[in-house]
Amino acid sequence: MKTVMISVIVLAILLVSSLTVSAKNKVNNTPASNVVLPLYLGNWYEIARIDHFFEKGIHNATASYTLKPNGDVKVINSGWKDDKFRSKEAVAKIPDKTKPGHLRVSFFRPFYSDYRILKVAEDYSYALVGGSDGRYLWILSRTPELSDSVIKTLLGEASFRGYDTGRLTWVDQSLSK
Repeated sequence: MKTVMISVIVLAILLVSSLTVSAKNKVNNTPASNVVLPLYLGNWYEIARIDHFFEKGIHNATASYTLKPNGDVKVINSGWKDDKFRSKEAVAKIPDKTKPGHLRVSFFRPFYSDYRILKVAEDYSYALVGGSDGRYLWILSRTPELSDSVIKTLLGEASFRGYDTGRLTWVDQSLSK
């Protein structure tokens, strides 16, 4: 009986611990309601990102979005790594046309990831983009630099939504200036 009781207690502790860890990873990834896809299209500079294996070490990173005839969006991410220019094409689909700030992006078909435009400037000069969980986050700009006040605003928004801004890597855009 004592062994069963200890097992139940250990199981309860593990369950509470896993719920706590899961709660830390929950983010408010609701897309911004003011996204107009044609205004979002075009070229963006990556100002900051949460690094992943497919972006690690890339500097002067940019993203280009163009509308395809079928309504999907062609995405081209590019940048420099080890003195070589690199570029990768993806496709983005809009699963719900009433929510153009929510895209499903695939660089490795048939696998898609959520891409949510969390905040965009009224003039589309900058954007905050996140994934469906806290693992992905980008600060994008139409220019290679953003003002400190805009960065502070975007960091505040990301933190408020539950993203760990301490994990951001600031992208060197010196070749873009």
